[in-house]
Amino acid sequence: MPLMTAAPAGKKGKAREYFEAFGVALVIALIVRTLFFQAFKIPSGSMENTLLVGDHIFVNKFIYGYHVPFTRGRILEFTTPKRGDIIVFVFPEDPSKDFIKRVIGVPGDVVEIRRKTVYVDGIALKEPYVHYADKAEADSFQRPRDDMAPIRVPPGKLFVMGDNRDRSYDSRYWGFVDMDEVIGKAFIIYFSIDWNKGGGWSDLWLWPEMVRWDRIGRILH
Repeated sequence: MPLMTAAPAGKKGKAREYFEAFGVALVIALIVRTLFFQAFKIPSGSMENTLLVGDHIFVNKFIYGYHVPFTRGRILEFTTPKRGDIIVFVFPEDPSKDFIKRVIGVPGDVVEIRRKTVYVDGIALKEPYVHYADKAEADSFQRPRDDMAPIRVPPGKLFVMGDNRDRSYDSRYWGFVDMDEVIGKAFIIYFSIDWNKGGGWSDLWLWPEMVRWDRIGRILH
């Protein structure tokens, strides 16, 4: 009898061991996601050509510190958002959505736009990352977005814009991002896929052609 009861006990012990290992891994994953890094998928072309639809990125959540709910300010911050950083933040007009844009102005900066050129404190900003629609599209979509009177960024706020200036809904339209609403800094593309090349989840045989292999591992700046 003892030999017959030992085997089930062993199986039960193994199952418990696997369950505990899975539980520990899950807790670690949740801690990492909550405190350190978080994955996001790019759904629109507002950051082209820096980020494309189908890019999957990791965001560094701890570099700017943490915002404690129902308080102002952040704790344990290593640095603050700098001009040129690509950040993910809670969309001011709809807190259920996260947006990704580039920081153009930090507190105290005076931001101005003249015929698409951005000036900060009166000096034209060098922006090699900027992408515009072609000439025909630009002529047919002329809007006030191409010019903006000087505006000073208030304390605790950021002025952000998409790299695809003619197709980005950003601070030119809805104002500033509160520093406390910043989730983190985008830093690497870990996967990228072009769904426009056809196929879907059921067409796995097309995936090698759809994956943008040259974008995987690209550091964002």
